[in-house]
This record gives sequence, C-alpha cells and structure tokens, in this order.
Amino acid sequence: MEHARIGREEFFMEMKGGKSYTTADIEALPEGERAELIDGEMFIMEAPTWTHQDILVNLLFEIKSYIRKNKGKCRVVPAPFGVYIKNDNRNFVEPDISVICDEDKRAEKGCLGAPDWIIEIVSPSSKKMDYVRKTALYREAGVREYWIVDPDKEMVTVYEADHWDTPVCHSFSEQIKVGIYEDFYIDFLTVKEN
Repeated sequence: MEHARIGREEFFMEMKGGKSYTTADIEALPEGERAELIDGEMFIMEAPTWTHQDILVNLLFEIKSYIRKNKGKCRVVPAPFGVYIKNDNRNFVEPDISVICDEDKRAEKGCLGAPDWIIEIVSPSSKKMDYVRKTALYREAGVREYWIVDPDKEMVTVYEADHWDTPVCHSFSEQIKVGIYEDFYIDFLTVKEN
C-alpha cells in the first residue's frame, strides 16, 4: 500500500503538536527517517556510531553462527527491522538485534509481537530510552531476554523474564550465557575486538 510522504520540515512541525502517533505515522515518515513509537509517543532515531555498528555486526555473526551450527529454528534480525512489540498500532520499535523463535510472529513487514531476545547497543543519545523506556516496554510486552550493551562502560545488563526485577550486570571481560539457549555463551572481548 502506498503511503503519502510529507517533507521533513512539515513532518517535524506537525510532530510538535503533541498528537498521539500510530504506526501509520511511522510508515509515512520521509524517506531515510527512522523513528520508534512507545504508547503513541514518537522518538526520532539518530544514525549509529562506528563502535555501535561494529559491535552489532560481531554480535549478529556470533548469534547467527550459533543458530546455524545447532540447526536452530530461531531467526536473528538486525535493525532496521520493525517490531510491532505489542502487536498494536501505538507501539513500534527497531531493536538493534531481535531473535525471534515463534514463526507465527514473523511477517514480511516485521515481527508481530515480542521477540524472544532483544539486544540494544547504547549510544550517548539512547541511554534513557534503552535503560528506562524500553526496559519497561519489553517487560510488559513479554520479551524473554533483554540485553543492554553499553560500549562506554564496557558492561552488559541482562534482564530475563523470570528475574526481570534483578538484572545481572556483566563486564566485557566475561563470557555471558544466553538465557534462551542451554549452551550458548558470548565472549565480549572477542565481539569488541573483531
């Protein structure tokens, strides 16, 4: 379906009006603009840094290799990839990495519902979003595992569905167990150096 495109200035002037946004507004963004939607509030996304992308690619490779080696059914998808996290029209995110194990959630336009595992790589402009807003959203939506990778602090904060109130913080010097798999550990020293 073709959506009307509006100019960047016109779009951002309209955005200041304080209206509640929907996924239709996300789909109508000017070419090249990306945003996320949490409970009808829109957040424009900035371009990622070199460090961010380097970590993303290395993590993606590690996860994809593990799934392929073990003939797993889960799919790993990097941003930009739309996740209709609550499968409604008021919430839409583009996690840095999404691991989706339920085939019924996979659609050509994105993931319809909560992925099993989400990884967000913190940028200076995304700290509050990743540590506060998205943590609450992902918990509420039923994400089984959520990792916040903070390159500046060289820390990974891990939230798991059964222990969401007590996240575990790991340094990049540790091998970190992936909760949704029995025998998968990620070595962040390798991830950071590749």
